[in-house]
Amino acid sequence: MAEFPSERTSDSTSQKATPSVTAGVKSDWRSVIWDTLNKPPEERRFLFKLDTALLTFATLGYFTKYLGQANINNAFVSGMKEDLSLFGEELNIMQTCWTVGYVIGQLPSNIILTKFRPSIWIPSMELLWTILTFCLSRCSTAKQIYVLRFFIGLAESTFYSGIQYVIGSWYRKDELAKRSCIVHSSGDIASMFSGYLMAAVYHLGGKAGLKGWQWLFVVDGIISLPIALAGFFAISDVPEISKPFYLTPEQVALARRRMQLEGRKPREPYTKAKVKKFLTSWHIYALTLVHVLFSNANLTSQPAFAQWLKASTDPKYTVAQINAYPTTTYALAILVTLIFAWSSDTIFRGARWPPMIFAGVWNIIVFTSLAIWDIPIAWHWACYILAGFDSGTLGLCISWAHEICTEDNEERAIVIGIMSEMAYMVQAWLPLIIWRQTDAPQYHKGMITTAVVGGPLAISATLLTAVLQRRETAQKKRKVSVDDDPKTDIDKVEPLKEPLHFAD
Repeated sequence: MAEFPSERTSDSTSQKATPSVTAGVKSDWRSVIWDTLNKPPEERRFLFKLDTALLTFATLGYFTKYLGQANINNAFVSGMKEDLSLFGEELNIMQTCWTVGYVIGQLPSNIILTKFRPSIWIPSMELLWTILTFCLSRCSTAKQIYVLRFFIGLAESTFYSGIQYVIGSWYRKDELAKRSCIVHSSGDIASMFSGYLMAAVYHLGGKAGLKGWQWLFVVDGIISLPIALAGFFAISDVPEISKPFYLTPEQVALARRRMQLEGRKPREPYTKAKVKKFLTSWHIYALTLVHVLFSNANLTSQPAFAQWLKASTDPKYTVAQINAYPTTTYALAILVTLIFAWSSDTIFRGARWPPMIFAGVWNIIVFTSLAIWDIPIAWHWACYILAGFDSGTLGLCISWAHEICTEDNEERAIVIGIMSEMAYMVQAWLPLIIWRQTDAPQYHKGMITTAVVGGPLAISATLLTAVLQRRETAQKKRKVSVDDDPKTDIDKVEPLKEPLHFAD
C-alpha cells in the first residue's frame, strides 16, 4: 500500500500530525452519483463541510449576480422601455457599460486574490454590489442606469473568476467539474427564476411609488444582502492560509496534502521569470480562445426569445408569458450543465473536451435554423430552447484551466481571470454589431455569427487544446518517473484501500 509521509502543521495551536492521504480512490458506482460516497470517512467529512459552506455560498452568490444580469433584460421588456422612453440602442449601451466595468475589474481582482484573503475581498465587493443594485430601482433616466451598471459590473467582476479560483484551490480533479458546473448552473437558475420573479413582482407596481420593474431590483438586493454577509464566514480562503471556523487544523492539513497530490501549487511571489512563463505558454492563449468562443455563442445573454414572443400577434402573449416561457431555455441549460459535468468526471474519465464538441455541433444546428428564420413554429420554439446546450460548456472550461495550470498557483489565477475577462471584452462590443435592438426579433446577423463562433471555430479550438494538453502530459511523463518523485504521476500510485487515519 503506497502512502505519503505525514507532516506537521505550522499552526501553533495544534501539534497533531497531518493525516495521511490517498493518492486516489478507485471509482465505483457510488462515485458516479457523487464523488465523496466512495472516499474514506475523514475525507468525506471534510468534503461535506467544505461543500456545505464554500459551495453553497458560491452557488447562492453567483445566483444573485446572474439574477441581476437577467433582470435588466426582463425589466426592459416589462415596462422600463416605455417608462424611460428607451426606443433606441439604450439596452445595448446598458449591457456594454456593465461589461466594461466587469472587464476592467476581473484581472486585477484575481491578482489581489493571490495576495489577499478571499474571505474578505469577495464578500466586501458582494456587499457593494448589493447597495448599487438597490440604487437601480430609483433611476429615472438612461444615463443614471449607464453609470450604475458600470460600477455594478466593476463590483461583480470579483465574484465568478474569484470564487472559481478558490474552488480550484480545494478540490481534486475527480471533484472539480461537478462543483464548477454546479456554480455555473446557478446562473441559469437565476435567469430562469428572474422570469418568474418579474411575473410575480410586476403586480407590485404602484406600491411605495415604484413601478413593477423597479421592484425587481429591490427584491434582487434583498435576496443578495444576507448572502453577502454570510460570505465573510463561508469562504475558506486557500489551504495554505485558511483558518475557517468550520474546519479543524487537521482538516486544513488534509486539504494541503490533497492539493500536493494533485500537483496544485500554493502561493508564490510574482517574478519576471514567472510572468514570462505565463506569456510564452500555450495555456493562456488556447484556454482563453476556447472560453471566448463558447461564451459568445450563448443566446441566454440576449432577450431574443422574449422579443420573438413579444412581437408575435397570433397568438398575442401576455407580459407574464413573455417572462415565463423563455425560462425553458435556462431549465435545459441547467440540466445539460450537470449532465456535462457528471459525464466528464465519470464516463470520459476527466476529459473535458467530448461534451464541448457535442455542444458545438448543437450550436451549428440550432443557430443555423434560427438564421434561416422561415422554419416551422414548433422547430422555432425548439431552437430557442435547445440554445441552452452551449451554457453547459463554460464550467468545463474553468475546470480544464485548473487542471492544465495546476503546477502554478499564480498562472491558474491569472489564466482564469483572463479567460473570463476576454470573453466579456468581446461581449462589450460584439452585441452592438450583431444583436442590435433595431434588428429584433429576427437578429439575422447574430444567429449567423453565433452559428460560426459556437460551431466550427469553438470545436477547432477545443480539439487544439486537447491535443496540446496531451502532448504536454506526454512530455512530462517522459521527463520524470514515479521512482524519482511519486507526486509527479499520482495516477500510477496504488490507491489506499482502507479509511484515512492520523499518524501518531
